[in-house]
Amino acid sequence: QVHLVESGGGLVQAGGSLDLSCVASGIVLRVYNIGWYRQAPGQQRELVAQITRDQVRTYQDSVKGRFTISRDNVMNIAYLRMNSLKPEDTAAYYCTADVQETGREGYRTYWGQGTQVTVSS
Repeated sequence: QVHLVESGGGLVQAGGSLDLSCVASGIVLRVYNIGWYRQAPGQQRELVAQITRDQVRTYQDSVKGRFTISRDNVMNIAYLRMNSLKPEDTAAYYCTADVQETGREGYRTYWGQGTQVTVSS
């Protein structure tokens, strides 16, 4: 079994910054693509940023230049650095990862439980 646990959410004023972390634990052999999604009340879940194992990054247009996704392939940790936060960034943020489990071929996609980010105006 693999678990993804996010942390780092909270309440911040507009213009502030937050750092989110996502730790993959369990029978993890290798982590491939990692993504950060968010979901605001009444809205669909949307991809915010994604990073491949080779460190290729993609971002949603609304966060380009403000958010930075990164990862540590040794510790199986992903990060989302969020700067210049806006009220419209308020949402529950979820980490997802494609994980190859020890002793298995291929990979499965796992989701974390989410962490709330609230940006006040």
